[in-house]
Amino acid sequence: MTASLTVSSAKNRERPLKLFIYIVMFFVVFLMLFPLYWIFVTALKPAVEIFAYPPKLWPGEFHWGNFLDVLRLSDFATYFKNSFIVSSIATGITLCLNLLAGYAFAKYRFKGREFFFLIMLSTMMIPLQVTMIPNFIIVSRLGLINTYAGLILPPCAEAFGLFLSRQFLSTLPNELIESGRIDGASEFSIFLKIILPNARNLVNVLVIFTFMWRWNDFQWPLILLSNSKMYTVQLGLAMLNGTNYVNWNQLMAASLLAIVPVMAVFLIFQKRFIQGMATSGIKG
Repeated sequence: MTASLTVSSAKNRERPLKLFIYIVMFFVVFLMLFPLYWIFVTALKPAVEIFAYPPKLWPGEFHWGNFLDVLRLSDFATYFKNSFIVSSIATGITLCLNLLAGYAFAKYRFKGREFFFLIMLSTMMIPLQVTMIPNFIIVSRLGLINTYAGLILPPCAEAFGLFLSRQFLSTLPNELIESGRIDGASEFSIFLKIILPNARNLVNVLVIFTFMWRWNDFQWPLILLSNSKMYTVQLGLAMLNGTNYVNWNQLMAASLLAIVPVMAVFLIFQKRFIQGMATSGIKG
């Protein structure tokens, strides 16, 4: 009887704490989601309601035509095509480079391995603005201005994905590789048939991060591109900001459309995302 009363009193003491935690979590979620909600509402408002005071939290009339106007008036379909091509190809190339390099650093023993790995990691501390001018000079001399290759190739070799790959692949047992060698498999066959099937969590993480970064990239396309036919979605959004007037409902509609591909990629690969992130940080 005494034990049950003790448990009951402990639960009663925990209830206010749980209620407080739930309230705090609710406000945090609200603050995170409200900007997205406001973008959605503004995208559906007519122009006369955007600057209404007090602000309307729900459109008086739904203007779904704002989305069609964006695609028709600002050549956004071309911008989406360019961003999709750049992001998809860049994700594939970056994935191959990171996985191969991470596998080499994780499972092969060679002179200077730790030194070269630290050099690669140190590049993460270099601001992007420092490397933009040298990259632009190289791309310009190669004649890759206003091309997909110029947009895709320079940022493909990045240290963050290499770090995640090395950390994750270090957790795989060496016995898997040794068994493949005993069976007579080549090193590349071991990588394709043994390592990759066991690195699906890592692949999902790299795909989500890389696609998101490349889709949202603004600075490099801004520097490299002068032909409007090669503009990406982020440059297209910047072009919607007029000098004297901003059509906010169309800008918000375009912003929502720009979010959709990133959300789709995350929903496709999110099943193993958290597990992959957790595993990648286990070992140093």
